[in-house]
Amino acid sequence: MVRQLVERIRQKDQRAMAELYQQYVGELASVCYRYVPQENDAKDVLQNSFVKIFTSIGSFEYRGEASFRGWMKKLVANEALRYLKNRKRLLFAEHEAARMKYENEEDLEPEQVSPDILHQLITELPDGYRMVLNLFVFEGYSHKQISELLGISEATSASQLFYAKRLLAKKIKDVTRKQG
Repeated sequence: MVRQLVERIRQKDQRAMAELYQQYVGELASVCYRYVPQENDAKDVLQNSFVKIFTSIGSFEYRGEASFRGWMKKLVANEALRYLKNRKRLLFAEHEAARMKYENEEDLEPEQVSPDILHQLITELPDGYRMVLNLFVFEGYSHKQISELLGISEATSASQLFYAKRLLAKKIKDVTRKQG
């Protein structure tokens, strides 16, 4: 079914494009919001991503629905990063977080909070932390790939992830204390 949808889009079938949009907009929006938490900005990025999907689909080699979904998610993540870079909103900070006292990394227990709360806590992380955490954890990139994508060193990528986990663990503990 998805293969036929892709083929119809390659033939510029407008209904197929609408079907694809309806089928994947929610999933791709969630990828977009992980990187760009501001609603209006995220909608712009998502729209640009769909335009890019439709214009690039001819060069995509279909190998099943999973590969197609992965390709679209990667495209959305890259579009979000491009958006942030162009707006000089991709900052890598270690100042305050590096000075904070954290619990052990093992204390990071995201299952202690609902997925919605966890998403909110991730959006509150400093830009650099949030980008590296998303790329490493959700997209499965290595520190080498992240460094190349973001134009930072592998060590910076690793430290951003380290401090992102520490800050996220502290935020989760704070939320669970308030709930308890």
